[in-house]
Amino acid sequence: MAIIRRNERTQAPARNEWDPFRVMQDMLRWDPMRNLDPFRQMQALAVDERNFVPHFEVKETKEGYVFKADLPGVKESDLDISVSGTLLTISGKREAEDRDEGDTWFAYERSYGSFSRSFTLPESADTEHVRADLKEGVLTLVLPKKPEMQPRKIAVSASARPEPPKH
Repeated sequence: MAIIRRNERTQAPARNEWDPFRVMQDMLRWDPMRNLDPFRQMQALAVDERNFVPHFEVKETKEGYVFKADLPGVKESDLDISVSGTLLTISGKREAEDRDEGDTWFAYERSYGSFSRSFTLPESADTEHVRADLKEGVLTLVLPKKPEMQPRKIAVSASARPEPPKH
């Protein structure tokens, strides 16, 4: 029994078989030599090891800024988070698993290696009180806003009438 890797695509609604965009997409995706050359497959494996680029989400809330990154397989000891002025830098590495030379690989799509991402923070970010948490492969950084930069609610009183400024 052979294991065959297939690209999964959702079934699109029926369309014209001679759609030029579909034909071009199918032609560009086709690689007749993909399964014939083990040397090319090993080159692809080596390239994948340098392509670990985690994806980040960055959002602003009323209280501060939240950064989230998917880092499955990254150990806490392999992360380095630093702030210099308004520059936040997150770097780390994900180690490749040991490969036994006797194993036969049918797919090797996970990426490994070192990464480094930097973000310029707004002046309102309180870089002295950054919290970082790595839980279940998700890194969460919370940077509160400086107290003087957070919105304040002003109480309105109907009993006292403010006096206009004197000139």
